[in-house]
Amino acid sequence: MLQIQKKLTNSFYALLSLPATAMGFALSIQIAVLSWILKTKYGLDIHEIGIVWAAGPIAGIFGQVIIGLISDKVWFWGGRRRPFILIGGVLAALMIIALPNIDKISEFLGFGSLMAVAIAVALTLDMAINISFNPTRSIIADVTPDGVPRTKGYTWMQTISGFFGVMAYAIGAIFGNFFLIYLGAGLVLLFSIIPPFFIEESKELITDDKEKTEVKKSTVTQWGELFRIYFAHGFSWIGVQTMFVYIIAYIEQKMNPATGTETGQIIAISFLVLNAVGFILPAFVLEPITEKIGRVKTHLSCVAIMAVGYFGIVAIGQSPLTMYILMAVVGVGWAAIVSLPFAIMSEKVDENRMGFFMGVFNLSVVLPQLIVSLVLGYFIMEAGNKNIIFIISGISLSLSALLWLLVKEDKKDTEVIN
Repeated sequence: MLQIQKKLTNSFYALLSLPATAMGFALSIQIAVLSWILKTKYGLDIHEIGIVWAAGPIAGIFGQVIIGLISDKVWFWGGRRRPFILIGGVLAALMIIALPNIDKISEFLGFGSLMAVAIAVALTLDMAINISFNPTRSIIADVTPDGVPRTKGYTWMQTISGFFGVMAYAIGAIFGNFFLIYLGAGLVLLFSIIPPFFIEESKELITDDKEKTEVKKSTVTQWGELFRIYFAHGFSWIGVQTMFVYIIAYIEQKMNPATGTETGQIIAISFLVLNAVGFILPAFVLEPITEKIGRVKTHLSCVAIMAVGYFGIVAIGQSPLTMYILMAVVGVGWAAIVSLPFAIMSEKVDENRMGFFMGVFNLSVVLPQLIVSLVLGYFIMEAGNKNIIFIISGISLSLSALLWLLVKEDKKDTEVIN
């Protein structure tokens, strides 16, 4: 074991964050280019784009739960989570490269339906991300103690991952999305296959003490608390995913860009601002606040601010500049959504089944994504005013904030679920 792991130094937290960063970077590329490339290069309408996006959440329903459950029990290639990080990283890099070559793949395979190939590529990419995302998050809980070190692990994860997410959107805005795709594939591969060999996993996940273990085995009433977290987090993701998938329709109607390239640049800069706030806040602002008022109150406040940002876009977000400013406000909630719920949830469950519970927790992300793609897409396509996109987002985040009021702040680390 490296000394930096024994001492839990900042350099170890940075190293520990890189596998999750790889998957976050892959997801950033998907968010930045998938809707854009399907519309501008392949001519799919907004409803068809929503269907393609639905492939990912379907993969997530099965991928994260199954892989999480398996990774809790197996051991090969020197780790419990390591094998799935390696496999998922390689697949994700290959599918990113496939995105701008969907037409060539379709022609090579002799498929008459371009959309079928687009769905297959999106499905494989998201399955690859899901194969790895669960282990990359679970390994943080595996190698960090409960409490402040655990929270620090997840806030550092978002800080490092968010920084590279900002870089993804900056690269897309400055050099174009095609450059982003090919550079990003290389970074995803690098961050997936190297760091896991420098993080030592334990074959036996040992809890802090026998008393805590017994409480974990006997406490079942906390399931209700866990479901409250799921529902609160789920409404957050309805709003966030609506923005990710359909923002292109809002920009085209409200800002009337001259070209598809300009549309792509506005999307890239918008998400750059969102992720800039998202990576700066967790470790440097949110973590100190959580130590004073608690993680739940901190998260609830950030989600409420995000709702205000969405309603602000509805009111005045008709130019690129106002969109960028309001995306900074929205970024406060994004910083919390991708970091604090993992720390909140992870201390309520048995560490020996962390992969399984991370997979179940992921359902509060992928099921809302399916709702957005398969249900909301039709209404958004039919709506004459695309303000509906951010009205849905604002309402969803407001409901999320209200539901977080029902989640209790942990006062004892022993209140966990088995």
